[in-house]
Amino acid sequence: MPTIDTERFLADLNDLRRIGAFRTGVHRPTYSPQDMEARRWLVARLEECGLEATIDGIGNVYGRHKGPGPHLLAGSHIESQNEAGWLDGALGVVAGVALARAGLPVDVCAFADEEGHFEGGFLGSKSIIGELSEAEMDRSRSRNDGRPLREWLAEAGLAGKPRLTLEPGRHRGFFEMHIEQGTQLENAGLRAGVVTGIVAIWQWRILIEGMQDHAGGTTMAERKDAGLAAVRLLAMIDQEFPQACGERSTWTTGRLALDPGAPSIIPGRADILFQFRDIDPVVLARMERCLRACVGESNRRERTTATLASISKSQPAPCDPAMMAALDAAAEAHAPGLWRRMPSGAGHDAQYIARRMPVAMLFTPSIGGISHHWAEDTREEDLALCATILGDAAERYLRG
Repeated sequence: MPTIDTERFLADLNDLRRIGAFRTGVHRPTYSPQDMEARRWLVARLEECGLEATIDGIGNVYGRHKGPGPHLLAGSHIESQNEAGWLDGALGVVAGVALARAGLPVDVCAFADEEGHFEGGFLGSKSIIGELSEAEMDRSRSRNDGRPLREWLAEAGLAGKPRLTLEPGRHRGFFEMHIEQGTQLENAGLRAGVVTGIVAIWQWRILIEGMQDHAGGTTMAERKDAGLAAVRLLAMIDQEFPQACGERSTWTTGRLALDPGAPSIIPGRADILFQFRDIDPVVLARMERCLRACVGESNRRERTTATLASISKSQPAPCDPAMMAALDAAAEAHAPGLWRRMPSGAGHDAQYIARRMPVAMLFTPSIGGISHHWAEDTREEDLALCATILGDAAERYLRG
């Protein structure tokens, strides 16, 4: 079994959290000076491990193992959400470094913009599998300041650099270690989770058109209030979805914008961003039918008009059975009875890499389930344990 230097692993994690430090977390938006400093830090760590390290034209940091295969790919991302946690993404990248330092034949990658600071999201993982077009890059803008992706790439010193793509047939599989971002492991007193698959995320826009009018002069019977119609529609969806969803389905209204948004004006328009998630395509299709029925019922009841448009539909990514079996065996060896199999409720780079090779994920517990917030944390003994499990599983999978 490879020896994972857990002390060095934890030291690397803590070194990285100093870059863009914010309270007990980090603030490293994609292509910011802090993010680029972290990418250069990672290049140095990969070179220390004997890998050939580069930063490509989309910002992916790639460390290539120089020796013979078969090879594995390991990694995640190192940018963060705004004023967020120190482990989301960074854990998987530093775990990849630990595998390389232990002498395993791994390539390590930090994919750019998994956190979706730019329109389109998952820019790095889509680029490395050859599914990010130049036209999509031209269209993409920052969700933080609205400036084009191309401007940000130029300021980061990446303009004109070639973009890497995965070498066909080089890798037997991809391992990604990640915090759970939920409470299932902690609540059950468990220390590791073997991920069975990554959920699909289906994104929707609901636009409700009413009539903008005076808040005092227009009687309640005359109103075509898009705001109230939106609230009633969302309440209907929340009431009806439990009849259509699966055990681990989730749904979220991420934005409700009223126009013109003034206290004395009846809203003439409501713009809603809505999503639901599940790992089962049958459940996803059932939830879509339920959503469409709710919108139709809203149009029957209300004096407003609601239209539903699909923004994006990702596909579920099941994890590879042989890789999961290697993680099962390693988890039982190092944490007997203190692990479980579980789905991932969040999206990850692994779901795109799964289009090119087998993938597997290992979860560590999250204290209080907190993530996408600077209070995100995991006990160091759990981080070290899962790094050891990951190293053991990688060796078992390669040997098998």
